[in-house]
Amino acid sequence: MAGKVFFSVSMSLDGYIAPDSPEELMGQQWMELQQWIFPTRFLRENLKLGAGGEEGRDNDIVRQTFERTGASVMGKRMFDAGEHAWPEEAPFHTPVFVVTHEKRDPWERPGGTTFHFVNDGIESALDQARGAAGDRDVRVAGGGATVLEYVNAGLIDEFSIALSPVLFGSGIRLFEGVDAGRVALEPVRSESTQRVTHLTYAVHVRRRTPRPAGR
Repeated sequence: MAGKVFFSVSMSLDGYIAPDSPEELMGQQWMELQQWIFPTRFLRENLKLGAGGEEGRDNDIVRQTFERTGASVMGKRMFDAGEHAWPEEAPFHTPVFVVTHEKRDPWERPGGTTFHFVNDGIESALDQARGAAGDRDVRVAGGGATVLEYVNAGLIDEFSIALSPVLFGSGIRLFEGVDAGRVALEPVRSESTQRVTHLTYAVHVRRRTPRPAGR
């Protein structure tokens, strides 16, 4: 049976998931946004940062997100930012399908990550990711514009937000331009840890209520 299509992101209290400029992706605000994940044991293991790290609920959620993911999809902007920032052994360890207009041969990295470049649209990238994922889930890794395309196309089944206690003031909003008339959300889970609040929602097509006759 095919798995779900989901995304999971960290978001500021005022709704931003990244700064405007790719050059600021490792800046102070972004580091504060992600401060809940850096201490976790699983992240340290995945990035080969050495022994140590914290156990606990944040660590469990990071591990579960990784383990459920059989393939990922991302946009070209995210790939361009990560190509030079990720370590040689990129942190996905699964096939990754990059939505782009560029034609490029697959880029294989140590540790099981191979980037495939898809230039015929988001649905083609998702179809290929589903084929690669098998019965595991497909994660839409980002960035914000790519996530929004999948939401507006009705292709997202579920998403999780790690709501961080930080304010950006400007940047890339997660739901800027969302087709709210088509999207209905069902709360699945909400839990707070010391550093962040984890929110999970199932996504459904919003059904329009017919107007009473005569109006």
